[in-house]
Amino acid sequence: MSLRSSDGGPAAGSPATGAPVGRTADRRLAPRKRKNFLGRQPLGLLFSAPYVIYILAVLAYPLGYAVYISFHDFFFTAPRVKVDRPFVGLDNYITVLSDPAVQRSFANIGVFLVINVPLTVGLSLVLANALNRVTKLRTFFRVSYYVPYVTASVAVVGVWLFLFNTNGLVNDVLGPLAPDPSWLVNSLLAMPSIAFFVAWKQLGFFVLLYLAALQNVPKELYEAAAVDGATAWHRFWYITLPLLRPIIVVILVLRTSFAFAVFEEILAITQGGPGDATWVAAWYSYKVAFAPPFNIGAGAASAYVLAMIVSLLAVVYVTFIYRRIT
Repeated sequence: MSLRSSDGGPAAGSPATGAPVGRTADRRLAPRKRKNFLGRQPLGLLFSAPYVIYILAVLAYPLGYAVYISFHDFFFTAPRVKVDRPFVGLDNYITVLSDPAVQRSFANIGVFLVINVPLTVGLSLVLANALNRVTKLRTFFRVSYYVPYVTASVAVVGVWLFLFNTNGLVNDVLGPLAPDPSWLVNSLLAMPSIAFFVAWKQLGFFVLLYLAALQNVPKELYEAAAVDGATAWHRFWYITLPLLRPIIVVILVLRTSFAFAVFEEILAITQGGPGDATWVAAWYSYKVAFAPPFNIGAGAASAYVLAMIVSLLAVVYVTFIYRRIT
């Protein structure tokens, strides 16, 4: 079919003879490509740019620079003093992994995890399920559980020391049954005491997560189960628990990550003691990097070893637990 008009010229709407058709199409597609690249709301990029810059400056750059440090014999110098920091390869990582203090710190983390994770996950679930049924003073109880979490650890430590110190209230109540040495200076009880303290302090956060998930459970399921004669335990086991499994996985990942990063409580209560009974990975990184002989490279390497272990555990949780749930 011819595209020419009756007088022999090009038909209306068709490009002129010899016009660069491909270039014209490119001009039409260029605004669309820019629109797709910038998104439907290009102004959003402008508003989010300060936050992106902040993340790059405060998080991405330090993380990248820490990788550089972990592969070099790095040490502090006076401002504007340039010295050679030789590349040492994996020597810092080998030093960290072969250090008996690292092995001891991970053993202490194992004790912490065994006590803290089941206690936090289970107790916060029980409390959230109970608070979800409360009708009177509901706000009061929710705030009461959340207050320790938002309170600074250093301030809360004063209360904990008052309770579990050698001359503390708990020992006064126990009398002859009180442990000797006391809780926080006993090499066998110091780490469990820290685990219980962290569980108590962070319990409110996980209670709120469970409460938010419980709000999404349809009440019709409970009503239908009650009509069928299901007890409260059966309703919890066969309705509540299966529907909360995704948030349980999230809490497991968060609680495990927090356990490997526990630091403030160790610094404020025991400072790694007695001996090395409460040395953990984060405390090891701090002591190696910022205490004589200031091995900054080994401190950065130990921090990345810790990060890799936490990432691996998160992958295991998601792979073997979350996939089975979904």
